[in-house]
Amino acid sequence: MISVFGSANMDLVAYVSEAPKRGETVTGHRFRTVPGGKGANQAIAAARAGAEVAFLGAVGDDGFGTQLRTTLTESGVDVRGLRQVPGPSGIAHIVVDDAGGNSIIVVPGANGTVTGPTGDDLAAIAASRALLLQLELPMAAVVAAAQAAHVAGVQVVLTPAPARPLPAELLEAVTLLLPNEHEAAAITGRDDPDAALDALLEQVDEAVITLGSAGALYGSRTGERLRVPAVEVKAVDTTAAGDTFAGALAVARIEGRAPADALRFAAAAAALSVQREGASTSMPARAEIEASLA
Repeated sequence: MISVFGSANMDLVAYVSEAPKRGETVTGHRFRTVPGGKGANQAIAAARAGAEVAFLGAVGDDGFGTQLRTTLTESGVDVRGLRQVPGPSGIAHIVVDDAGGNSIIVVPGANGTVTGPTGDDLAAIAASRALLLQLELPMAAVVAAAQAAHVAGVQVVLTPAPARPLPAELLEAVTLLLPNEHEAAAITGRDDPDAALDALLEQVDEAVITLGSAGALYGSRTGERLRVPAVEVKAVDTTAAGDTFAGALAVARIEGRAPADALRFAAAAAALSVQREGASTSMPARAEIEASLA
């Protein structure tokens, strides 16, 4: 089983020809609401990629909260650890341009009330083979969940987004750090991905830096270094590509795949996701990923 301790947001997505600059107003050509949040996205991606998944987090007592719970359930995710709290659910305002690029503003809402894992959360984490974490919950809660997993011998996969300084006690509990190239640069102060990977491996045993259309770069403290190319496709919406990659990679890891095979599995899943609009709505099923690899 994979447990995901993270955020659930409703994505409010505006599609435009070109994203507005500061002080500029542009006319969009479409708007939609899509269930998302990095935690919920990774949970759905992992479930669709073939794993048993438990989601641990919070939604508000509003309509968005009901929709988020329903979407997770319909995707095969166990939501017994998804608590409901008074007030609004988290939201993300997303602008997607015609080139498939995006910019995102996250308002935490109910996610901000998750100050730490509950007793039930800890039991679910301990029963897992991997714990997926991101940084859209309060940092203290993320650290506590990571430490609990580490003590229980559960591998911890951390997507450090939104990018921010990472406490030493968090890094000590992380098995695999999974930033994109911008997050890796922000964490290490090194723009070159290879140099950033070297810096990350001074802090964690394994790291993967996702490079968008340039693929992904993997390294470990044992000296292994891999670069896996991305699958060449025309991107429609890259909103959930990183979360799809993370969820699929976690599935591949708990199945015991070697790093190169695991990265190719994740890259195939991400490539399928960017060809579709939305976050949770874009994530491929296991059969699609395997057909793509074949």
